[in-house]
Amino acid sequence: MRKRSNIGFVLAYSLVSYVCLGSAFYLPGLAPVTFCKEVKDGEDCKSEVELFVNRLDSVESVLPYEYDVFDFCKDPTERRPSENLGQVLFGERIESSPYKFKFNQPIDCKLVCSKTYKKGVAGDAGKLDFLKMGMQLNYQHHWIIDNMPVTWCYDVEDGQKYCNPGFPIGCLVTKEGRAKDACVINAEFNKKNTFYIFNHVDILITFHSGESEGWGGDRLVAATMEPKSIKETDEKAPRCDGSTPMEVPVVFSNDLSIVYTYSVKFEENNSIKWASRWDYILVSMPHTNIQWFSIMNSLVIVLFLSGMVAMIMLRTLHKDIARYNQVDQTDLVKLISPTGKSTQLYEDAQEESGWKQVHGDVFRPPRKGMLLSVFLGQGTQIFTMTFITLFLACLGFLSPANRGALMTCAVVLWVLLGTPAGYVSARLYKTFGGEKWKTNVLLTALLCPGIVFADFFLMNLILWVEGSSAAIPFGTLVAILALWFGISVPLTFVGAYFGFKKAAIEQPVRTNQIPRQIPEQSFFTKPVPGIIMGGILPFGCIFIQLFFILNSIWSHQMYYMFGFLFLVFIILLITCSEATILLCYFHLCAEDYHWWWRSFLTSGFTAVYLFVYAVHYFFSKLQIIGAASTFLYFGYTLIMVLIFFLFTGTIGFFACFWFVNKIYSVVKVD
Repeated sequence: MRKRSNIGFVLAYSLVSYVCLGSAFYLPGLAPVTFCKEVKDGEDCKSEVELFVNRLDSVESVLPYEYDVFDFCKDPTERRPSENLGQVLFGERIESSPYKFKFNQPIDCKLVCSKTYKKGVAGDAGKLDFLKMGMQLNYQHHWIIDNMPVTWCYDVEDGQKYCNPGFPIGCLVTKEGRAKDACVINAEFNKKNTFYIFNHVDILITFHSGESEGWGGDRLVAATMEPKSIKETDEKAPRCDGSTPMEVPVVFSNDLSIVYTYSVKFEENNSIKWASRWDYILVSMPHTNIQWFSIMNSLVIVLFLSGMVAMIMLRTLHKDIARYNQVDQTDLVKLISPTGKSTQLYEDAQEESGWKQVHGDVFRPPRKGMLLSVFLGQGTQIFTMTFITLFLACLGFLSPANRGALMTCAVVLWVLLGTPAGYVSARLYKTFGGEKWKTNVLLTALLCPGIVFADFFLMNLILWVEGSSAAIPFGTLVAILALWFGISVPLTFVGAYFGFKKAAIEQPVRTNQIPRQIPEQSFFTKPVPGIIMGGILPFGCIFIQLFFILNSIWSHQMYYMFGFLFLVFIILLITCSEATILLCYFHLCAEDYHWWWRSFLTSGFTAVYLFVYAVHYFFSKLQIIGAASTFLYFGYTLIMVLIFFLFTGTIGFFACFWFVNKIYSVVKVD
């Protein structure tokens, strides 16, 4: 039996991996673009390769900046491609660049522009200081060719190659002589208290020939580059072969001129297919092998623990229900017979497990039922949104190639799922005996989204003051408010209308008029210890994935393993449900019938562990400096924690609600 179950698990995992992790197909709407050296009549191909530049970001600062903010060479015919809502919310600012070249036409050392900074000119000093700040905080360029990041590939330890989807502005050698970040790649960067700017790039475009596949035109499958720091002696006729690096002194004492140049080469490689052209970037991401091994271990451990919890619950409950029903079917004459055997049986049942004794109080409406119903309505909306988003990402529709699609999908789904939020909140509030339906639906539509929007608006103000590209434009904020009040709020009212129109949920047992007194509880059955313990197991199944998710957000690493994330999501549902049910059963056996709020808070407390882990991650893994960046980090973290609190709390509540209804419906109550 055990061998068969293991085979079933392997087959199930293989199927999910094939569907969710495979890269055999590409996305609708992202068709390949064919290139040719010269466009002839009747040919559907492009001869010009467009290079776009994106915002610059840093692992030492949460504040990204637009390309134009730094004093780099600009495209005189600047144009911006259309951006979706997700790209705007993530602060992506894509624009055309001055780096122009034709397909399969190499370029050797072409001048882009020359920037001169004169001593005594206030504007020049400010521009140069901002440029040095970018180098000191290790701000990175992000270039795009044919919707692919232009990567900087270099060797790391153990002979492995890492392809970074960006490259630094420059680097700094401190006054102590310590080479910082990218300065370690070149022994020529050795002058103390000096910045070295990367003013030249060697771009290599790899393409897949269409002749080998039988179709016209060629397709780009890789775009790599190598940044260099070169001081040119002749600004009008650069040679791009000098061995002297371009120095930017810390103290601006003399006039300075920086010459920006580039070279382009093309290389044919028919072994790389267009559909798998992202593989070389994703496979080379750091800790990839560790991630696969750790996630598999986490899944196996959590599945094992979940199976153990389920087995204990089923066996114990089966005995309880059988014992109670056996007592109920015992003849009353035997219960008072001189032998006392049946009476002893009844007393043993009552002493051994007391959850049946509180049947008259277990469905007594909770305190603050209005707030609980509002939280559950919002939690249902978040849960449904998360499930659909992860499922679509698992199928490949929201991959890194489809920029901004993940956030756009999540926001649109949240807006459209106002109806289930209003329905669940209204139905539960009516079950609790509430009558203030207007207050209920208004709180459901405005409370939690209002808290998130207020936090988000405050963060946006900070970004706007700092001049960051992540600041949301005023028009986008108006659009978000229009989506909220124009679509989400009306849909919430529609759901609430149907929720209040339906009858309250019928409970399997009647509630007594006089509340039963709760006996003195032991330490482990008191509310606070139970709630604190309840979040440990769910957090244990997500903290490995959480590390990589935080890396993708704050360390600017691409996250692409949505198949594993979807599996962990399912495991999180099971673990939250079983942990909450188990603790709920223990509290009912201790004759404590206040399970409504406790079931929500038990699994919702996982969000507290998430916040603690985020604090640990900030101090141990990140290099963020500055008050604004620190405030932004914790501001956005609080939004994540609130959403996760509502999400996990809702899972635990409905699992416990189903469990309590189930066990009290199968026992016979006088």
